[in-house]
Amino acid sequence: MAFTFSGGVRVDEYRITNRCRIEALPAPKTVTIPLCHLEPLVQPGQTVAAGEKLAEGGEDTCPVHASVSGTVTAIIHRITPEGEDDAVVIENDMENRMHPDLAPMAKKLTEVTTDEILSVIREAGITESGKPFFLKIRGAIEKTDKLLINCCESEPFTTVAHRLMLEHPAGIINGAKILLKALGVRTAWICIDEHDTDAIQKMEDVTAGSKLFDIRLFKTKYPQSDPRQLIYAATGTEVSGTAEEWESGCITADPETCCAVYRAFAEGMPQISRIITASGDCIRKPKNLSVPLGTSLSAVITFCGGLVKKPKRILSGSVMTGYAHWDTRMPVTRTTGAVILLSDSFGRRNREAPSCIRCGKCADVCPMKLLPLYLARYAKAGKPEKALKMGALNCIECGTCTYACPAGVEITQLIRTVKLTAEREG
Repeated sequence: MAFTFSGGVRVDEYRITNRCRIEALPAPKTVTIPLCHLEPLVQPGQTVAAGEKLAEGGEDTCPVHASVSGTVTAIIHRITPEGEDDAVVIENDMENRMHPDLAPMAKKLTEVTTDEILSVIREAGITESGKPFFLKIRGAIEKTDKLLINCCESEPFTTVAHRLMLEHPAGIINGAKILLKALGVRTAWICIDEHDTDAIQKMEDVTAGSKLFDIRLFKTKYPQSDPRQLIYAATGTEVSGTAEEWESGCITADPETCCAVYRAFAEGMPQISRIITASGDCIRKPKNLSVPLGTSLSAVITFCGGLVKKPKRILSGSVMTGYAHWDTRMPVTRTTGAVILLSDSFGRRNREAPSCIRCGKCADVCPMKLLPLYLARYAKAGKPEKALKMGALNCIECGTCTYACPAGVEITQLIRTVKLTAEREG
């Protein structure tokens, strides 16, 4: 029997890239790499190698690295997918020179300490959902007894986890072993959608005979891939929107994160690329791609054969939870899981002035058991304090309420404004 959670919705999957192997997008002539509000370590005119540190901050941050070798031409202030930030512009010399300090871990996994593992993950600049991944592991030590490898893929269009399971299962497993060692945990669940039959078979073959891994199947439902819903489905423990994962006794890791951890140990390679799905009804040839960080969205679109129609929305991240952009010069960053281009006719509801009809469907599907209609109503009325009292901060911004709303009210966006207001006001 497949695990599941309460609420959620069945969405149209549009998995048109399910059978597309991961292709390496050639490094462009220029990359623009956001510094994540860290202190730059390079200056214009300086020559850098791939994997060299561009910026570094305090002990609770992880560095940013160059994705190509070449010359720093400028440090500019610009809009990035995560907001305003400084960014390093590098002119690629096309030599792909790697930094000489990059080296694999010299010790065997049985010999390394937890602190050494955390140091490697930090120095490699590995992040998950935009946050330094080593902080998540450090916080979970001695507080968790289970590692969940989150291979569920409930977002429409995205197929990165699916392809990684088929093409790089050893990277996922070996990275998970490193995390088990760091956490002092004996068991990891490989969590997969029940309909992902070819990936299930592949992971069963790879883990056959191992006592460290269990394959567990989960209902194909959105937002099953959200860590809080995955934990609830697996253990029955609720994790609020403001709590840390490890407070449930579990911790999750994405398959791409596991692969990045393994590469950091086996090759000394920092996180200088990102695997994304480029899809939508406007792209000529949807693909799964390994993209150097700092590559522009326009370069991704060109590599996919260009456009077949004019896009109305350019989404970075995903359809349900991603951010809309208007500038194809926007760079691919460590948080970019997908690039989706949709036309004006795709999913249009034809409602110019949507108004809540109080049907309650948003409450039925909310995985956090909130009352989104009231949160949105208070946000629209300019009464954020009332929305906060009703638990607005627990909203995970999954978009199920907006998806289910027959009136077309942008509920998630309204709640997001309340949370941003609360964040600015402290």
